[in-house]
Amino acid sequence: MHARTKETPSNPIYRGPLPHVSTIERVPVTVYDDSGDANRAIAREIAALIRTRSAKNQKTVLGLATGSTPVGIYDELIRLHTEEQLSFKHVITFNLDEYWPMEPDALQSYHRFMREHLFDHIDIPPENIHIPNGQLGRNDVTAACEAYEEKIREVGGIDLQLLGIGRTGHIGFNEPGSSLESRTRLITLDSVTRA
Repeated sequence: MHARTKETPSNPIYRGPLPHVSTIERVPVTVYDDSGDANRAIAREIAALIRTRSAKNQKTVLGLATGSTPVGIYDELIRLHTEEQLSFKHVITFNLDEYWPMEPDALQSYHRFMREHLFDHIDIPPENIHIPNGQLGRNDVTAACEAYEEKIREVGGIDLQLLGIGRTGHIGFNEPGSSLESRTRLITLDSVTRA
Protein backbone atom coordinates (compact mmCIF):
# COMPACT_ATOMS: atom_id res chain seq x y z
CA MET A 1 0.00 0.00 0.00
CA HIS A 2 1.29 3.47 -0.88
CA ALA A 3 0.95 6.19 1.76
CA ARG A 4 -0.03 9.64 0.54
CA THR A 5 2.38 12.41 1.31
CA LYS A 6 0.74 15.44 2.86
CA GLU A 7 1.41 18.72 1.09
CA THR A 8 2.96 21.35 3.33
CA PRO A 9 4.71 24.67 2.53
CA SER A 10 8.09 23.00 3.06
CA ASN A 11 7.09 19.84 1.17
CA PRO A 12 4.95 20.81 -1.82
CA ILE A 13 3.62 17.86 -3.77
CA TYR A 14 3.27 19.94 -6.93
CA ARG A 15 5.86 22.30 -8.36
CA GLY A 16 6.01 24.18 -11.60
CA PRO A 17 5.74 27.50 -13.31
CA LEU A 18 2.20 27.33 -14.67
CA PRO A 19 1.18 26.63 -11.85
CA HIS A 20 1.84 22.96 -10.96
CA VAL A 21 3.94 20.13 -12.28
CA SER A 22 3.49 16.85 -10.50
CA THR A 23 6.72 15.46 -9.11
CA ILE A 24 5.46 11.89 -9.33
CA GLU A 25 4.42 11.83 -13.01
CA ARG A 26 6.72 10.06 -15.44
CA VAL A 27 5.59 12.33 -18.24
CA PRO A 28 5.94 16.03 -17.40
CA VAL A 29 2.44 17.36 -16.76
CA THR A 30 1.53 21.00 -16.36
CA VAL A 31 -1.83 21.83 -14.81
CA TYR A 32 -3.43 25.17 -15.65
CA ASP A 33 -6.17 27.03 -13.84
CA ASP A 34 -8.31 27.07 -16.98
CA SER A 35 -8.24 26.26 -20.69
CA GLY A 36 -7.49 29.88 -21.61
CA ASP A 37 -4.22 29.77 -19.65
CA ALA A 38 -3.34 26.44 -21.28
CA ASN A 39 -4.17 27.71 -24.78
CA ARG A 40 -2.01 30.82 -24.34
CA ALA A 41 0.94 28.86 -22.91
CA ILE A 42 0.84 26.26 -25.70
CA ALA A 43 0.49 28.94 -28.39
CA ARG A 44 3.46 30.82 -26.89
CA GLU A 45 5.52 27.62 -26.98
CA ILE A 46 4.61 27.08 -30.64
CA ALA A 47 5.37 30.73 -31.45
CA ALA A 48 8.77 30.51 -29.74
CA LEU A 49 9.63 27.40 -31.76
CA ILE A 50 8.58 29.08 -35.03
CA ARG A 51 10.53 32.26 -34.26
CA THR A 52 13.66 30.38 -33.15
CA ARG A 53 13.71 28.17 -36.23
CA SER A 54 12.81 31.04 -38.60
CA ALA A 55 15.70 33.12 -37.20
CA LYS A 56 18.00 30.24 -38.25
CA ASN A 57 16.29 30.13 -41.68
CA GLN A 58 14.78 26.74 -40.81
CA LYS A 59 11.27 25.48 -41.40
CA THR A 60 9.05 24.48 -38.48
CA VAL A 61 6.99 21.34 -39.04
CA LEU A 62 3.80 21.23 -36.99
CA GLY A 63 1.48 18.27 -36.62
CA LEU A 64 -2.03 19.61 -36.16
CA ALA A 65 -5.24 18.22 -34.74
CA THR A 66 -8.90 19.11 -35.16
CA GLY A 67 -11.87 18.96 -32.82
CA SER A 68 -12.61 21.15 -29.84
CA THR A 69 -9.25 20.70 -28.07
CA PRO A 70 -7.02 22.89 -30.30
CA VAL A 71 -9.51 25.64 -31.24
CA GLY A 72 -8.41 27.96 -28.42
CA ILE A 73 -4.77 27.39 -29.36
CA TYR A 74 -5.54 28.27 -32.98
CA ASP A 75 -7.37 31.42 -31.84
CA GLU A 76 -4.30 32.45 -29.86
CA LEU A 77 -1.96 31.70 -32.78
CA ILE A 78 -4.14 33.91 -34.99
CA ARG A 79 -3.92 36.66 -32.37
CA LEU A 80 -0.14 36.30 -32.24
CA HIS A 81 -0.05 36.54 -36.04
CA THR A 82 -2.25 39.63 -36.28
CA GLU A 83 -1.10 41.50 -33.16
CA GLU A 84 2.51 40.35 -32.73
CA GLN A 85 3.46 39.62 -36.36
CA LEU A 86 4.07 35.90 -35.87
CA SER A 87 4.74 34.68 -39.39
CA PHE A 88 3.83 31.22 -40.64
CA LYS A 89 5.69 31.62 -43.96
CA HIS A 90 8.32 29.09 -42.83
CA VAL A 91 5.84 26.64 -41.27
CA ILE A 92 4.84 23.30 -42.78
CA THR A 93 1.80 21.51 -41.35
CA PHE A 94 0.57 17.94 -41.38
CA ASN A 95 -2.88 17.19 -40.03
CA LEU A 96 -3.52 13.97 -38.16
CA ASP A 97 -6.60 12.81 -39.97
CA GLU A 98 -9.54 13.31 -42.32
CA TYR A 99 -12.82 11.50 -42.83
CA TRP A 100 -13.20 9.29 -45.90
CA PRO A 101 -14.96 9.72 -48.20
CA MET A 102 -15.24 13.46 -47.67
CA GLU A 103 -15.40 16.51 -49.92
CA PRO A 104 -13.00 19.26 -48.69
CA ASP A 105 -15.81 21.83 -48.37
CA ALA A 106 -18.24 19.53 -46.53
CA LEU A 107 -19.28 20.71 -43.07
CA GLN A 108 -17.51 17.77 -41.37
CA SER A 109 -14.32 18.07 -43.46
CA TYR A 110 -11.08 18.73 -41.64
CA HIS A 111 -9.87 20.68 -44.67
CA ARG A 112 -12.73 23.09 -44.04
CA PHE A 113 -12.21 23.03 -40.26
CA MET A 114 -8.55 24.00 -40.60
CA ARG A 115 -9.28 26.78 -43.10
CA GLU A 116 -11.98 28.24 -40.86
CA HIS A 117 -10.06 27.91 -37.58
CA LEU A 118 -6.50 28.71 -38.68
CA PHE A 119 -5.26 28.71 -42.27
CA ASP A 120 -7.52 31.47 -43.67
CA HIS A 121 -6.28 33.81 -40.91
CA ILE A 122 -2.49 33.41 -41.15
CA ASP A 123 0.22 33.81 -43.82
CA ILE A 124 1.04 30.13 -44.35
CA PRO A 125 1.78 29.24 -47.98
CA PRO A 126 -0.90 26.84 -49.30
CA GLU A 127 1.78 24.42 -50.53
CA ASN A 128 2.97 24.02 -46.91
CA ILE A 129 -0.42 22.67 -45.76
CA HIS A 130 -0.89 18.90 -45.77
CA ILE A 131 -4.17 17.20 -44.86
CA PRO A 132 -5.08 13.65 -45.89
CA ASN A 133 -7.19 13.57 -49.04
CA GLY A 134 -10.73 12.40 -48.32
CA GLN A 135 -11.71 12.32 -52.01
CA LEU A 136 -9.59 9.41 -53.16
CA GLY A 137 -10.99 6.22 -54.57
CA ARG A 138 -10.85 3.27 -52.18
CA ASN A 139 -8.09 1.58 -54.17
CA ASP A 140 -5.86 4.68 -53.87
CA VAL A 141 -6.08 5.17 -50.09
CA THR A 142 -3.25 2.84 -49.01
CA ALA A 143 -0.74 4.38 -51.43
CA ALA A 144 -1.82 7.88 -50.38
CA CYS A 145 -1.29 6.99 -46.71
CA GLU A 146 2.22 5.76 -47.48
CA ALA A 147 2.94 8.91 -49.52
CA TYR A 148 1.71 11.10 -46.64
CA GLU A 149 4.20 9.50 -44.26
CA GLU A 150 6.94 9.83 -46.88
CA LYS A 151 6.25 13.60 -47.11
CA ILE A 152 6.72 13.85 -43.34
CA ARG A 153 10.04 11.99 -43.62
CA GLU A 154 11.15 14.24 -46.51
CA VAL A 155 10.78 17.40 -44.39
CA GLY A 156 12.66 15.83 -41.48
CA GLY A 157 9.75 14.76 -39.28
CA ILE A 158 7.41 16.66 -36.98
CA ASP A 159 8.92 19.31 -34.68
CA LEU A 160 5.82 19.67 -32.50
CA GLN A 161 2.56 17.67 -32.53
CA LEU A 162 -0.74 18.96 -31.16
CA LEU A 163 -3.05 16.19 -30.01
CA GLY A 164 -6.52 15.98 -28.59
CA ILE A 165 -8.16 13.03 -26.91
CA GLY A 166 -11.57 12.05 -28.25
CA ARG A 167 -14.58 10.85 -26.30
CA THR A 168 -13.53 7.22 -26.67
CA GLY A 169 -9.94 8.00 -25.73
CA HIS A 170 -8.84 8.01 -29.36
CA ILE A 171 -5.88 10.06 -30.51
CA GLY A 172 -5.68 10.85 -34.21
CA PHE A 173 -8.51 8.39 -34.89
CA ASN A 174 -6.44 5.64 -33.25
CA GLU A 175 -9.26 4.09 -31.27
CA PRO A 176 -8.48 2.29 -28.00
CA GLY A 177 -6.92 -1.06 -28.84
CA SER A 178 -5.02 0.27 -31.86
CA SER A 179 -1.50 -1.07 -32.19
CA LEU A 180 1.32 1.15 -30.90
CA GLU A 181 2.97 0.58 -34.29
CA SER A 182 -0.07 1.89 -36.20
CA ARG A 183 0.73 3.86 -39.34
CA THR A 184 -1.37 6.20 -41.45
CA ARG A 185 -4.28 4.09 -42.67
CA LEU A 186 -8.00 3.87 -43.34
CA ILE A 187 -9.87 2.66 -40.26
CA THR A 188 -13.45 2.17 -39.15
CA LEU A 189 -14.32 4.57 -36.35
CA ASP A 190 -16.14 3.67 -33.16
CA SER A 191 -19.85 4.60 -33.28
CA VAL A 192 -19.31 7.09 -30.43
CA THR A 193 -16.57 8.84 -32.43
CA ARG A 194 -18.81 8.97 -35.51
CA ALA A 195 -21.77 10.43 -33.59
